[in-house]
Amino acid sequence: MAMTLATAAPAPLAAAEKPGIVLVHGAVMDGSTWRPVHDRLAGEGYRVSIVQMPLTGFDKDVAATKRVLAMQDRPVVLVGHSYGGAVISVAGADPNVKALVYVAAFQPDAGESIAALNARFPMASHIKDVGGGYMIVEPTALHNDVAADLSEADAAFLAAAQTATAVSSFGAVLPAAAWRHKPSYGIVATQDRTVSADLQRFMFERSYFRTAVAARALGNGMTGAAARPRSTNLAFSTRSLARDAVGVL
Repeated sequence: MAMTLATAAPAPLAAAEKPGIVLVHGAVMDGSTWRPVHDRLAGEGYRVSIVQMPLTGFDKDVAATKRVLAMQDRPVVLVGHSYGGAVISVAGADPNVKALVYVAAFQPDAGESIAALNARFPMASHIKDVGGGYMIVEPTALHNDVAADLSEADAAFLAAAQTATAVSSFGAVLPAAAWRHKPSYGIVATQDRTVSADLQRFMFERSYFRTAVAARALGNGMTGAAARPRSTNLAFSTRSLARDAVGVL
């Protein structure tokens, strides 16, 4: 099945009519990784909010996302990257969320966890246990695995700025999956080194039969979990998908 679907560009909307767009980051990083996407969307008049998850547990990350959703005064497109995809699959049940966008992200079903999905499509990982039930990406591996599209200096900064993430979050079993009931869109990063591209395709193909999925394959230097929103190509594609999702509102 072809993974790229043609979608009609939504008609331009006045700023007052445009939906809110809420961006959810992945593990070990923070909301600042969404800066290029934020700037592009805000520059077009969208109201953009960025969740800062504590990464201290899956339920707490979902709660942080719900708090941001509760502040919205208009329909919302909810966007998640990597681990953030699991978070939006639960938080996206909010009735104000009208569409979901998965950016090289996990899209578990009800009763599944990220760990269970990874076991089906295993990849080598460079995770460092920092004690207390928390992990980061091994700093010496981050440039290659997470930030290959960045300069060495920028990757070194990201490695130093990592937020230790609760290991238990990856084993959390989802109670429900909002993508089963709402239109969802996705980006497949074909050279991802932390979320298997085969797993991404499996998840998006699975949801295709129930939702309006437009999965776009990205292989142009998109590497690993840091096919991060910092990448110009990924920023542009995330922006495009978020704008496509506006057409379902």
